[in-house]
Amino acid sequence: MHYDEFIGRVQNRARLGTSGEAVRATRATLEVLGQRLFGGEAKDLAAQLPREIAHYLTSDRGSESFGLQDFFRRVSEREQVELPDAIHHARAVISVVRDSVTEGELQDVLAQLPEEYNALFESGSEGEMQR
Repeated sequence: MHYDEFIGRVQNRARLGTSGEAVRATRATLEVLGQRLFGGEAKDLAAQLPREIAHYLTSDRGSESFGLQDFFRRVSEREQVELPDAIHHARAVISVVRDSVTEGELQDVLAQLPEEYNALFESGSEGEMQR
């Protein structure tokens, strides 16, 4: 998938008014996800995404453990939007990531995350997240 298509899908799924808002949501979500991944997994995931956004996964060097609610809080702070909006945007971004990478890579990412993150990766961008 190319950059414009990726951002367009995020904009559509998150119902954002501009591509700039979609870029902000994508950047915030992927930077926080990159903080959560260990041992080169962020680079492996980035390798399957458009290069213009892949660097968001690897821009923060440190890896940390934190839960899903903290993930959403961090996205909210980075994107500078209210928490409910950040949750919706992050779900949209992750759903586009799912469309963009191989199933094997997706499983590698999920293997590093606590089980509570499965709801984020499996729920898509619409409706209630399954817990």
